[in-house]
Amino acid sequence: MIVFDSFLVIASGKWVKLEKTTYVDPAGNTRTWETAKRTTRRANTDADGVGIIALLKRTLHKDCVVMVKQFRPPMGCHTLEFPAGLIDEGESAEVAALRELKEETGYKGEVVGVTPVTCLDPGLSNCTTQMVMVNINGDESENINPTQQLGDGEFVEVILLPLDEFQMKIDDLLKREKIVVDAKVYIFSMGMVQAFFKPRELLILKQ
Repeated sequence: MIVFDSFLVIASGKWVKLEKTTYVDPAGNTRTWETAKRTTRRANTDADGVGIIALLKRTLHKDCVVMVKQFRPPMGCHTLEFPAGLIDEGESAEVAALRELKEETGYKGEVVGVTPVTCLDPGLSNCTTQMVMVNINGDESENINPTQQLGDGEFVEVILLPLDEFQMKIDDLLKREKIVVDAKVYIFSMGMVQAFFKPRELLILKQ
């Protein structure tokens, strides 16, 4: 059994704090761990934010996954991600997802599924997220020419990638640009390859 002893704040900023966690492991040894935590988690949820897997459906077009490309200072480069954002006070994951989708991409959608609370980088942070699945009717007038509602200092490029060519299009993008793909995105792309082309085979990575 793990027994927590203390949590010491080493440094704190507007959005993130660094803590030293002291705990006793199952062997009875006292250990410490440095942990990054968000300062913004709301009382009404165990999730810090949401990620949105949004599928754009249009007549006479392939179904496309709505992606965002943006510069991430911690990475020092642009990243390819699912639309995402923090959950505001009083919001559910579903409400936060539809708000963030509208702000970042301009699209209005309908929630069709929500995951449990999941961790992102548990060796570094306690940051958690819920993935929200959204369908977008691209034939609706407001979704034909969507307008982003970005905040000050936000620069987000919307990228549409065909669902049945998702991993191939990402790999092509990686060859052309200095960009890092979010792990959730690439794992999803591998799953789509499996679903479309090898549904009865065990997934094997390229060596």
